[in-house]
Amino acid sequence: MNDNRRQFLRLAASVAVLPLMSSLARSQAYPSRPVRIIVGFAAGSAGDILSRLVGQRLSDHLGQPFVIENRGGAGGTLATEMVVRAPPDGYTLVACGTADAVNASVYDKLNYNFIRDIAAVASIGRGPLVLVVHPSFPATTVPEFVSYTKANPGKVAFGSAGVGTVAHMAGELFMALAGVTMVHVPYRGLAPALTDLLGGRVQAIFSTTPPALALIRAGKLRALAVTSVKRSEALPELPTIGDFLPGYEASLLQGFGAPRNTPADVIEKLNEDVKIALADPAMKARLADLGNEPAPMTSAGFGKALADETEKWGKVIRAANIKPD
Repeated sequence: MNDNRRQFLRLAASVAVLPLMSSLARSQAYPSRPVRIIVGFAAGSAGDILSRLVGQRLSDHLGQPFVIENRGGAGGTLATEMVVRAPPDGYTLVACGTADAVNASVYDKLNYNFIRDIAAVASIGRGPLVLVVHPSFPATTVPEFVSYTKANPGKVAFGSAGVGTVAHMAGELFMALAGVTMVHVPYRGLAPALTDLLGGRVQAIFSTTPPALALIRAGKLRALAVTSVKRSEALPELPTIGDFLPGYEASLLQGFGAPRNTPADVIEKLNEDVKIALADPAMKARLADLGNEPAPMTSAGFGKALADETEKWGKVIRAANIKPD
């Protein structure tokens, strides 16, 4: 082999290695400044609580603040659009999950395509909702609830945090599978819905678990069942709705996303660090207290889960002809 040939091969090899070295250097340097996590709902919401828990662990582990910013409005779509338009450098993330999968079909004219424009980064957890009623309501089980609702069509009202929220979707799926008719009463958040349930102005709510737990344990609300495939560690005595309505499942998947074209090595670094946080026994216990189960996945696996959620809830939304307020 002549000298010119050897020199060409060395040059070609060095050029091929450059992108790998650049990628490695970038991932090792990341993060070099604070990272924002945009949450599309108010402080105290399920997504907010989980984002703060994991964000603090990421801050501790990576040495840079992961700062939560609550940007509510339009069912979380304002926050998602903000992140879609952010630089794809890993320094702006969005708390995303089932709510975004629902929004993809509820809103006809979004300025983005969630599955296309948001890169799945890491899943955090999947938590059930819980069907709760006022203690005076004449049903203590799901079958009794179905029987009462069938006998009183249109007289049972269920509240939610708004049109297109997961609590709303859980009720729509319940009506479809149980063959009952209920009146949906949307509120501007779950807190006022729970207040009206306590006051007897609505009869039921498919509530996210954290805000309902204290009320259930205090005897102020009666829990009938959880909406997940299996029982919740936070409420182990409760059956699942699927025990009585085969095929029913309405859990809340939560995680982080980033703008499309965020470097793959940055996404994988975040994914691995979220997995490390979720493996910590103290974190597992805290999530269990909140009714959530850790759901570590690869970034590709989380992306598929979000696509599956989008397809599932799209069918429910189209069948019920749900439109935003």
